[in-house]
Amino acid sequence: MSTTIRVSEKTRDTIHDLARKGGVPMAEVVERAIEQYRRQQILDAANAQYAALRADPEAWAEIEAERAIWDATLLDGLEDR
Repeated sequence: MSTTIRVSEKTRDTIHDLARKGGVPMAEVVERAIEQYRRQQILDAANAQYAALRADPEAWAEIEAERAIWDATLLDGLEDR
């Protein structure tokens, strides 16, 4: 299935150049760009949530306490192999 979208000539030319240089269809360039954008949105949302958590001293202290508990599991007495 294909869908037509309107983009500026500059964007079309950029997609065309990237496709030509990469040896892939223009649709693949767009698909890769959209996937990269989607992933960046997820990272941005996670970073915003961590920033909000960090701004709350009580919540951040809880996170740090939990991390300290998990860090103790690294000291389980097993030697590196």
